[in-house]
Amino acid sequence: MQEKKGKKSVEAASGNATHENEQNEEVVYSYKHPHPSVTTDCVIFCFDKKDLNVLLIKRGIEPFKDTWAFPGGFLRMNESAEECALRELKEETSLTPGYIEQFHTFTEVDRDPRERVISIAYFALIKKSDVEGGDDASEAQWFKVKDLPPLAFDHDYIFKKALTALKQKIHFEPIGFDLLEEEFSIPELQRLYEAILNAHFDRRNFQKKLLQLGILEESKHNVKRKANAKGRSKNKKWRFILKKYEEMKTNHQFRLEF
Repeated sequence: MQEKKGKKSVEAASGNATHENEQNEEVVYSYKHPHPSVTTDCVIFCFDKKDLNVLLIKRGIEPFKDTWAFPGGFLRMNESAEECALRELKEETSLTPGYIEQFHTFTEVDRDPRERVISIAYFALIKKSDVEGGDDASEAQWFKVKDLPPLAFDHDYIFKKALTALKQKIHFEPIGFDLLEEEFSIPELQRLYEAILNAHFDRRNFQKKLLQLGILEESKHNVKRKANAKGRSKNKKWRFILKKYEEMKTNHQFRLEF
């Protein structure tokens, strides 16, 4: 239904929105159904050389005040969902990841006690850094994924979906570069994969598979050891061959099975 009116419309959330036609006349579009609110939520993972961690904020306002949750907030009318996610993450935790990836949209009717809310969820992989709460987050803190506190809203479900997406991704993209330091040991890389997949791998088989991919090179800082020295490769440092890494990531040539 379309009407022409000489006054501004009410907010879009009520079912109306405005637009100017070619004659600069204000046209009001009236929609039969009310509009739900839209939010974004961010699941941010990091690795501390031993465990997989996820970033949470403590809510400073109701509902669920003083309960841990994922960073996020309501979408503004002048921004995309990704812009909203990055803005909320910056405001609530001071973090700005290099990229975030959308993995699911949550539409359950009763997921928010305030009103009908749809949430577009993103996840990102970053190197661990300091965080601080801001805006309507009273605190921000890293938690081990195996030891999470009770979460607000449906964020337990969001976390499970995010972890499933991460487990699928690790088989088809060499994501270690986003979570490890520039130089790392093979045992560190193995612990990363084991932490994400909740599994244990044979050390020799894991190293063989990773080296066969051709995306790792030895660090120039490795100390030369005798060929028969015990634990020869335990502390050896490696680097990703960035060009090869990016080629495999772009061309979807990476596939890792254990």
